[in-house]
Amino acid sequence: MDDLVEFVDEGVLLPLNGGLPSEGNFEKDFLDVLRMVAPGTSLRTALDDLLRARMGALIAFDNGNFETMTEGGFKINAKFSSQKLVELCKMDGAIVLSKDGKQILLANALMIPDPSIHTKETGTRHKAAERTAKQAKTLVIAVSERKNKISIYYGETHHQLEISSEILRRATETLQILEKQKEVLNELVDNLNMSELKRNVTVKDVSGVLQRIEIIKRIVGVVDRYLVELGKEGIIVSMRLKELIGNIYEEEEMILRDYFGANSSALTMLEKMDFDFLLDPLNIPRLLFEELHDKKISPTGWRILHKTNLLDRYVDSLIGNFKSLDNILVARDKDLLEILDNEAMVAFFREEIYSLREKLNLGKRI
Repeated sequence: MDDLVEFVDEGVLLPLNGGLPSEGNFEKDFLDVLRMVAPGTSLRTALDDLLRARMGALIAFDNGNFETMTEGGFKINAKFSSQKLVELCKMDGAIVLSKDGKQILLANALMIPDPSIHTKETGTRHKAAERTAKQAKTLVIAVSERKNKISIYYGETHHQLEISSEILRRATETLQILEKQKEVLNELVDNLNMSELKRNVTVKDVSGVLQRIEIIKRIVGVVDRYLVELGKEGIIVSMRLKELIGNIYEEEEMILRDYFGANSSALTMLEKMDFDFLLDPLNIPRLLFEELHDKKISPTGWRILHKTNLLDRYVDSLIGNFKSLDNILVARDKDLLEILDNEAMVAFFREEIYSLREKLNLGKRI
């Protein structure tokens, strides 16, 4: 679990489409930035070429705030290409690109950000990069020929690009953690399924499943971040991630609907929990159920009944009339007959419930 904390603490980030973002949700915007420099993009090709050639570079994206921050240089105003960028970086000074990265505006420019802006960097190029990013609230990339590193500065954030093999290694390790968590979740869901059909569900049963789903969702967020950084080289990781996720989001939605109602704020509460809070098994029962004891509870039945072959209108009618799965399971045939139209449908309903029980008894997933 310590390894899991290390990975999940990096945050939950999801990929976006587009160029240099406008101001908005920072985490999503920064993912957009990472996508611009992911392997397979023209910009990343140029950056990798600069590293191989042991060349330094300072590349800034003009978002309209550069009027007093550049001096000198040559106006280029040419369509961007990786080859042009590499050739222009042979000159001293910064390269200025358009906000969308499609045009090279200036070459050999001197960046003159406010020197009073705090920076943790020591080199002249990296100091200029960090100060420019903070002052102009834009993306600036610094390539170090001495350290052979690519540093990204976006607003107040500094991020160092890593080689794809290292990111792939970390993504693979995270997937292994995800696989273990999914195995635990499957066991917890099987137990919940059996408990619901036996009319013996407790707060602990439901809380355990919700806790594990939220842990998995946070791990998925970390893998999503790696996928953005991997670009086209993350296809295999992406395929495996989709296999592992399966239908956990739908499963969580149905569980919450079963125990808290369709318009509950329970999902919002779960997603706002920080990871340390989520790891304590007592916090979900206390926060969602307002219970610390392992109290017996009953679902409405949406999740289990949707695992049968009953039509949605019958499921809706059963829940609307009986209010809970416990009541549905112990209902008499004559009461079911009023909802399921005929004796054949009542028999079919009984067979479907029996089939679910048998699958669980045989260790099969439903």
